[in-house]
Amino acid sequence: MSSQDEQLPAAAAAAAPEAAAADEGMTWWYRWLCRIAGVIGGMSCAFAGLWNCVTINPLNIAAGVWMMLNAFVLFLCEAPFCCQFIEFANAVAARADRLRAWQKAAFYCGMAVFPVMLSLTLTTLLGNAIAFATGVLYGMSALGKK
Repeated sequence: MSSQDEQLPAAAAAAAPEAAAADEGMTWWYRWLCRIAGVIGGMSCAFAGLWNCVTINPLNIAAGVWMMLNAFVLFLCEAPFCCQFIEFANAVAARADRLRAWQKAAFYCGMAVFPVMLSLTLTTLLGNAIAFATGVLYGMSALGKK
């Protein structure tokens, strides 16, 4: 096998994320809308999670820590350039790009619902609302054109 034959499957594997995204029918502006919503959702989760940790109630602290973890995951998946100091950020972002839209929707919505179930407060509701909306946007793209 020559070196060109070995590089061909690697090039096909590298093109797989773009092909998967094109097959789902997401336009470029909708993909950017989902990414921007993910970054804003990460910022709101981080701020509300930090605010939620300033208490003595252990469930509020647990929900706040989970919200900050949500923010980290959202930044890692949607904007890996924000996490340049982390060695595995690009690998995680590449794996997240290979996920289908419905898988991202289920993951983001599930991440956003868990802190609300832990501690139902206005801070957790408002902090996770945009992260949940990001999951809803990915879910709507999974439905396709109707």
